[in-house]
Amino acid sequence: MNKQLLTNARVVLPQGVFNHLAVLIDNGVITALDPDSSAGAQIIDLKGAMLMPGLVDLHCDALEKEVEPRPGVHFPVNFACAQADKRNAAAGVTTIYHSLSFANHELGVRNNQFAAELARAVHAWQQHALVDNRVHARYEVTDETGVSVLTDLLTQGDAHLISFMDHTPGQGQFKSVEAYRNYLGKTYKKSNEEFDAILQNKLAAAQGATARMETLAAIAKAHGVSIASHDDDTPEKVDIVHSLGAVISEFPINLETAQAAKAKGLATLFGAPNILRGKSQSGSMRALDAVIHNVADCLCGDYSPAALLPAALALPALAGISVSEAVALVTLNPARAAGLHDRGQIAVGKRADLIAVAHPDNLPQVERVWVAGKAVYSAQFSNVQHTFTDAQQSAEHSLV
Repeated sequence: MNKQLLTNARVVLPQGVFNHLAVLIDNGVITALDPDSSAGAQIIDLKGAMLMPGLVDLHCDALEKEVEPRPGVHFPVNFACAQADKRNAAAGVTTIYHSLSFANHELGVRNNQFAAELARAVHAWQQHALVDNRVHARYEVTDETGVSVLTDLLTQGDAHLISFMDHTPGQGQFKSVEAYRNYLGKTYKKSNEEFDAILQNKLAAAQGATARMETLAAIAKAHGVSIASHDDDTPEKVDIVHSLGAVISEFPINLETAQAAKAKGLATLFGAPNILRGKSQSGSMRALDAVIHNVADCLCGDYSPAALLPAALALPALAGISVSEAVALVTLNPARAAGLHDRGQIAVGKRADLIAVAHPDNLPQVERVWVAGKAVYSAQFSNVQHTFTDAQQSAEHSLV
């Protein structure tokens, strides 16, 4: 049925958590909260579950691992897209930006032709998909060959977000040559000789990076594609990417840089796994500290989309923010940063991307998912009783 009334839920709105609030969906859109009439609607009793907007993930690398689970071992791209789609639905991610790296031939699937093939496969799979699958094209700025490939994707509508990244050691994520060597050796089995060749090529190609970024930024803006910067490590770098039209700063390395990004009006994005693990895998600032210092606008799945929901709902206790503020980090804020103004909150007129959340063993888990009003996922957890007195809910509110 197109018309559904979701009842008996703890509904997370931007202004607070509202108990026993009913949400009416019609033709994929939220049409009323606590409606006077629900004639003709299918009644769905959520039995006290938390109802929140579907998660919006702007940066997730997991599709690359679906394609290449081990170095040199590749699955068909449609198979990988199907598996990632189901995993995201189960994680409550209703809008996913698959981050695909365009870095010539240096990092396994992270080469231009393979990444472009995968980007087009994401677009092709969407007709069968459970969730809204999009492409986040990550451009390694020392790649001299990627501009034409990315230009085609941007102009053909197969890339929906572009970010500029520079993994040259000595700045950004890799603070030393040795850190970069260890990463390539461990992750991609690169020998010292291969590493030396990669490093020399990157240093030589850096000379034309600014011009290539300017070219791609102009094309992105012409086609309404948001621009992000990756691993900003100084306020000066923030100034540069801001001048190119960037609206998102991904994984700023330190507090000073995150503050500079905020001052320029960029939305800052940090990894949800960083919240769950309590630290960055590369020694950068803790995402929790970013939340505490009010310089975090968004969280992303990074390499684990399943981390988004439990990370966000841990923040009221960890950082002293409200449930609504925590949920906004994974719903409303990333939607706005990407220019998606039709989703990210439970409000009349918004797209009905919704998730119902249970708490087995006090761990937030997705029970049900709706994408544009269509039920796409359901799970039943044993021995779980919803309650309106969870520590994670706020005091009961009334819409009146």
